[in-house]
Amino acid sequence: MGAESVPRREVVTGRPRTERAGRPRPRPAAAPERNPAAPADDTAVTALMRRQIRAGLTATALLATSLGLLPVLLRVLPLAGTRPGVPFAVWLVLGVAPYPALLCAGAWYVRRAERNEGDVTAR
Repeated sequence: MGAESVPRREVVTGRPRTERAGRPRPRPAAAPERNPAAPADDTAVTALMRRQIRAGLTATALLATSLGLLPVLLRVLPLAGTRPGVPFAVWLVLGVAPYPALLCAGAWYVRRAERNEGDVTAR
C-alpha cells in the first residue's frame, strides 16, 4: 500500500497565446450615426441633470439645516436635572426627531426626481 500518485490537474482558461498573436484584435461596434435632432436631446438631458442636482442640493440643504439645528435645540431645552444620566427630552430629540425629517426629505426628493424624469420622457 504505497502512496498512489495523483495526476496533476491543469486548468485551461483561454486559447494559447501563440494562436492569438497573428490575429488582429476585434474592433468595437461602430457608434450609431448622430441624428440632427440629437442636440435637442443633449439639451434635454443637460436640463434634466441640472434639475436633479438642484433637487438633490435642496434636499441636502434642508437636512443639513434641520439636523444642524439639533445641537441648538438641545442647548435651548431646559435640561437641568438633578438626576444623573441623560434626560428623557434628549432621548426624544436625538432618537426620534431626526427620523420624520429624514423620511419627509427623502419622500420629497423621490417625488421630485420622478417628476423631473417624467417631464423629460413625456416629450
